[in-house]
Amino acid sequence: MPTDSAQTPMSKAYTPAEHESRVWDKWIRANAFHADPARVLTGDAQPYSILIPPPNVTAALHLGHALNNSIQDILIRAHRMMGFETLWMPGTDHAGIATQTMVDKKLKAEGKGGIAEYKKKELAGENGREQFTQLVQDFKDEYEARITDQLKKMGCSCDYERQRFTMDDICARAVREAFFQLFKDGLIERGKRLVNWDPVTQTALADDEVEMEDIDSHFWYMKYPVVDNSGNETGEFVTVATTRPETYLGDTAVAVNPNDPERAKFIGKSVKLPFVNRVIPVIGDDYVVAPDPESSDSKAKYASGFLKVTPAHDPNDYMIGQRHNLPIINIMAPDASISDKHGWEDVGDAQRFLGLSREDARVAVEAAFRDANLLADKKLYSHAVGHSYRSHAPVEPYLSDQWYCRVTDDRLRGNAQRCLVPDQRTEQSIKDWPDSRPKMDTPGSNDGTMTFHPSRYAKTYETWHDNLRDWCISRQLWWGHRIPVWSKVTSFPIDPKAYSDRDWSGNSAPSLEQKYEHLWKPEYQGVLAIHEQANADGTWTSHICVKPGNEEFERELESDAYTQDPDVLDTWFSSALWPLSTMGWPNPEAANNDDDRADDFPALLAAYNPTSVLTTAREIITLWVSRMAMFNRYFLGDKHAGRAPFKDVFIHAMIQDGEGRKMSKSLGNGVDPLDIIDSHGADAMRFTLCQMTTQTQDVRMPVELDEKTGKNTSPKFDIGRNLCNKLWNASKFAIMMLESNPIEPGMDIDPQDLSLIDRWMLSRIVHATNAINTSLRKYQFKDYADAIYDLLWRDFCDWYLESIKPTVATDPNQRAVLRLVLDSILRLMHPVTPFITETIFERLESIPSRGVIGFNHSETRSSDTLCQSGWPEPIDELRDEVAEDAFGRVQSLVSAIREVRAHNKVIAKRQIVLHVAGKLADDVQRWSPLVETNAGIREVTSDAPGGSSAAFTFEGAEYHLSDLADAVDASVERERLQKELDGLDKSIKGIEGRLSNPGYVDKAPAHLVQQTRDQLAQLVKDREATRAALDKLG
Repeated sequence: MPTDSAQTPMSKAYTPAEHESRVWDKWIRANAFHADPARVLTGDAQPYSILIPPPNVTAALHLGHALNNSIQDILIRAHRMMGFETLWMPGTDHAGIATQTMVDKKLKAEGKGGIAEYKKKELAGENGREQFTQLVQDFKDEYEARITDQLKKMGCSCDYERQRFTMDDICARAVREAFFQLFKDGLIERGKRLVNWDPVTQTALADDEVEMEDIDSHFWYMKYPVVDNSGNETGEFVTVATTRPETYLGDTAVAVNPNDPERAKFIGKSVKLPFVNRVIPVIGDDYVVAPDPESSDSKAKYASGFLKVTPAHDPNDYMIGQRHNLPIINIMAPDASISDKHGWEDVGDAQRFLGLSREDARVAVEAAFRDANLLADKKLYSHAVGHSYRSHAPVEPYLSDQWYCRVTDDRLRGNAQRCLVPDQRTEQSIKDWPDSRPKMDTPGSNDGTMTFHPSRYAKTYETWHDNLRDWCISRQLWWGHRIPVWSKVTSFPIDPKAYSDRDWSGNSAPSLEQKYEHLWKPEYQGVLAIHEQANADGTWTSHICVKPGNEEFERELESDAYTQDPDVLDTWFSSALWPLSTMGWPNPEAANNDDDRADDFPALLAAYNPTSVLTTAREIITLWVSRMAMFNRYFLGDKHAGRAPFKDVFIHAMIQDGEGRKMSKSLGNGVDPLDIIDSHGADAMRFTLCQMTTQTQDVRMPVELDEKTGKNTSPKFDIGRNLCNKLWNASKFAIMMLESNPIEPGMDIDPQDLSLIDRWMLSRIVHATNAINTSLRKYQFKDYADAIYDLLWRDFCDWYLESIKPTVATDPNQRAVLRLVLDSILRLMHPVTPFITETIFERLESIPSRGVIGFNHSETRSSDTLCQSGWPEPIDELRDEVAEDAFGRVQSLVSAIREVRAHNKVIAKRQIVLHVAGKLADDVQRWSPLVETNAGIREVTSDAPGGSSAAFTFEGAEYHLSDLADAVDASVERERLQKELDGLDKSIKGIEGRLSNPGYVDKAPAHLVQQTRDQLAQLVKDREATRAALDKLG
């Protein structure tokens, strides 16, 4: 019987704000989102897991986050209802450069001087670093709370008890252990190399943190005088072409192509740098492009044949310098100003340039060369320049000591490539790498287990690895994981192995061994790893990496004048460990002690790694997906060939505005998810974003300013709101009918005892369930949304509810089907519209039910809420093709009648008469209740119409409708029939053309050709009937 609450009528309209908070609290009380890995390990449930791509703690979530998280929640909710033990791990990323920059700007805006003031404090011994990082921590706490609140308002069913942060204690332990293992295994090393330098944030960047932007600039043609062996000018000049004239201050050679007949004669000569007065050689190198003003290649078109070589400030020049053993002269400070304090000693007469920014120096160098009559030319030139992905400043190639992870090693790169399923690999992949293993999988291996969706993104993944360079992992920041290496400069290496084959010229190596012998005690083996680095001045730098958990040894090193590296790790280093660190690796038992929110870390890693799917954007395939694959396989596998971190990678489309532009604050075209939730509700937003998620690269969303609120919105969200309103109104009718006429409990109903419309509706549920299952399995979210829309709007509302209105109150079986169908629709819609479906389900659950044989649901561990209840699992036998064919014909007949009514402007309430005859008359008479209800028919009769009527064709036969009005306007009817006849002629002509084409008839599948012929035959019959009706009108 209905409960007391069920007696209260449902509100006229669904108001999301009245329900969403209450429903969320209900889910939390039910502990509905918390995973139990023990059920996986005991075999009681299959695992399904997703790790949230951790958003940066720099700002609130935007619409792109809303799309990605909606997708993830759809998958998690659906699989939870399917009986999987689901884990959706939430978390946030510390975003080193971005967050430190944000706080620095915030402090400056508040008049507090920014990080520069805290660096002064640090130098003065006032703990400036600690004070600043605490300010960043406070900033992080504020935005982390805001992000978590946004996720909850969006309805994201994450396991919030397990929420992680990339710098929390558990993740920090994983970072320390990973660094130690890679260091010990020789996969992390320190070296002086040319790096991508951000002069604004003053830190190194990895290659994939550099974004190329097209800029309008110039080519400058600068003349260098040729000098003889005594340094005297000979009167000859070489003209170098460059887009960066200011870097000439660091030139250490001029190069020509040895195969250039005109310029090769200069090889072996020398030139003098104007103002600097440095004499540098002219060398031959095949890299130099010969000039060709008519070439389509811009390098040749603008080349002079003489290349200025600046090894410290250009990566290609650096390689030339390595080949020719050229000096490397750094002429810039970390802020990219011209400086003689970082390796430039022979300033000469170039002091005028010192202290200038690189931009101002460029202007000054041009002016100086022009005044000296040494500027040969200046040409307009557009080219791509690397910019920092954070500060957006042009990146400076910069010579610097940094830490590198040797991702080019096969243990990392190779295993990441071998993750891919075989059919997504290309022929050239892997096989040319040294020490790589066979391309194809071997039984029992962890190779070939990761699949990209859409598959085209596997090529992006592969190409990235094919062109990989070692990863610069150190950043000159304060916010982040500090590099766990302690260093000291010594006169000799401290590793005893270095003494065996060296002559130390009388110095006492044994005394050094005695001094550092404690480092080689057995108890320290496995606790530390040492790398020795020889310096140019003959000294040695010993770098000692300490295994985490050995703070006493760290203090011992510091007491011996060892200092910890001041830099921090690249943010992506900790992000690459996300599938491991979030689950307690490397020491799940210790993680339990650190985290009082959960006590099953030992089970998490075994149950949920690899995760089921990663959903992310294409822009971080290289930054993140690749590195997670490397690290997961390296740290979890025997001989570093462990399992991939996820089975599937789904790359979702990027949201653009209606003009195809990226949404951004500067353009003012961004849409705040919370604004849409306030105006339309979370479900409307989620459905709209789901329906937009095609497998294309980008999707467009028109953006409009809401004049009432002053906030951006989009008319696309009205689609989701309209769907929710349709569901609410349909449910209100169904629940009112079911509460007014309670279902009597009883045995499950045999489908064969049901009416045509009920069997048809159950069949449509089976069809929709199968289509939805396929869509979710293939990550085709638009198809899922479209299937939901068709099921609810067209099948259920437009046809089923309209058809049963006359009979449902008196047919107990039909009421049972109505309740079952509404229940199934709520379950199928729940993953994308969780709040409204849970709200309606609460009401529906209070109504007695009766099942239908063969209509089952997945087993779940709880059914306290809809989100924990089972997924529909109807047997295939409930797919009733006979019922679908019969009611499909009813729909076609009703549509034809509705077209006549519309053309003759028959008012909606007017009941008309349908006249049928011929071989289809019996079928139409049998369908008459459905036809009458859906087409506004008062009577179905075999009598000929007595007065004026309108004719139409159905399945090649002519039928009439009468009593449309006092009289049918013959001219209007003639016009309608002629229009119909013209349409039929056009369709017949098109199909005849197709059937006359041998390319179609001979090559298309036989059943398709036959279908086309049958379609033509039916159209010919319809044309004959329409002509006959037209002839009758005269």
